Amino acid sequence: MKGIAGYLNDLDPHQAGEALARCCASQRLVRGLLAARPFASDRAFLERLAALEAMLGAQDWLEAFAAHPRIGSQTMTSAWSHTEQAAAVEATQSVRQALAAGNQAYEARFGHVFLICATGLDAATLLRALERRLHNEPSAELAIAAAEQAKITRLRLAKLMAHPVPELLAEPNRGGLR
Repeated sequence: MKGIAGYLNDLDPHQAGEALARCCASQRLVRGLLAARPFASDRAFLERLAALEAMLGAQDWLEAFAAHPRIGSQTMTSAWSHTEQAAAVEATQSVRQALAAGNQAYEARFGHVFLICATGLDAATLLRALERRLHNEPSAELAIAAAEQAKITRLRLAKLMAHPVPELLAEPNRGGLR
């Protein structure tokens, strides 16, 4: 079975860039991963991914966040987003309205979309997380959203391949924000 490293190594640079950008829209991250090809192993790829994530600054993360639709939005940017947010999209009208109001409050407070790895979470859990995170300080919230983006990135990398690499589904290192 070919791992993520082999999969990405086999793509031409343009294809690899597009595939990586589907997983995380930070161009700095994508460029850094492309520059590190070919990867010797899945472990080498994951180590480089974590190192690059730790070096991303606020603007890089905001660029990544901007590629995501609002939680509970009826308009999804990709099939992956629709699947990841299925519980929120199919929630009751009152929960969808609460999510919409919460999204507006969140964006007004933090200046970016509420980002959470929604896979496997029900709509009520998503709403509680949104409401709880509204009370965070902006710098803390940016770090939390970045960690959520890192989880989403790994899930999406696994989706690139027919047979996910178990290491991709492990909890990412939190790294840091610069």
